[in-house]
Amino acid sequence: MDSKCYIGIDIGSISTKGVVIDSNNNIIASKYLWTEGSPINATKNVVSSLKEQLDNKNICKDVYGIGTTGSARNLIGTILNANLVKNEITAHAIGTLSRYPDTKTILEIGGQDSKLIIIRNGVVVDYAMNTLCAAGTGAFLSSQAKRLGIEIEQLGKIALSSKNPTKIAARCTVFAESDLVHKAQIGHSKEDIVAGICKAVVNNYLNNLAKGKSIEDKVIFQGGVSKNVGVVEAFKKALNKEVYVDKDSHLMGALGVAILSKNINKNGNKLNFDFNIKDIDFKTIGTECKGCPNNCEIVNIYKDGKLIDKMGGRCDKGNQITKIS
Repeated sequence: MDSKCYIGIDIGSISTKGVVIDSNNNIIASKYLWTEGSPINATKNVVSSLKEQLDNKNICKDVYGIGTTGSARNLIGTILNANLVKNEITAHAIGTLSRYPDTKTILEIGGQDSKLIIIRNGVVVDYAMNTLCAAGTGAFLSSQAKRLGIEIEQLGKIALSSKNPTKIAARCTVFAESDLVHKAQIGHSKEDIVAGICKAVVNNYLNNLAKGKSIEDKVIFQGGVSKNVGVVEAFKKALNKEVYVDKDSHLMGALGVAILSKNINKNGNKLNFDFNIKDIDFKTIGTECKGCPNNCEIVNIYKDGKLIDKMGGRCDKGNQITKIS
């Protein structure tokens, strides 16, 4: 068995995902958990879980690639000493194309943002992102489920039982919540309201991201929200197309960046990586650089009290590392 393996970590504001793949891009270990406001702790827990899975299977003796993506990709890339840090658009596209080479459209909805990626002949030709409003994201679905007293995992199944989805104004989270309360007060059933929420998420996504863009087959839906069957069905009806959801749809960003970390290691050199990072003390301390009029906000990253990196500077003055006595 090939002992080489490659790690991909996708660190989002809501969830952190990790995978380990072999040389054939097969996922041999994976973990999905909530970030809970601490990407460093979340990453430690993900890596520990991946290690435990690999130890139980007695596979993956050597790490030859580590890639990070997501909103905290630079920070986590530093603490893991990754050989690749890549944006989410590229990571999601590569992960998806590794399983569906004929993909033309990727719909992705995560916890706090959403993406639309247009692919032609295996190349990303256009994309759109929505990072300003949570109305069409997993955070919106989660808050509405809580308001209705429903487990988020049950939201999709309940939506499918509706025969007449309630029309919910979801262009804004505040308006949506107000409209939801009003519809409940005038007698709309919980099933219809839930179906209406799923439909509103889809309408919000298409109105914000898909305007002027050609959504062509094959359409792949991914991200945490793709596990909601109510939203999947709403996309199918709105697009009048088949919408495919992979069993690892929530891991595609991590898969993609793991593949990229493998591809970039042209020399085939083993990385100096230790899975036992849980007991290492990583800290970040923010400072303001006074080196020039920009006054950049600098994030200092410490490993067991030693400064290992700086981020945030617009010039070398802010990011230059000085030795600590």
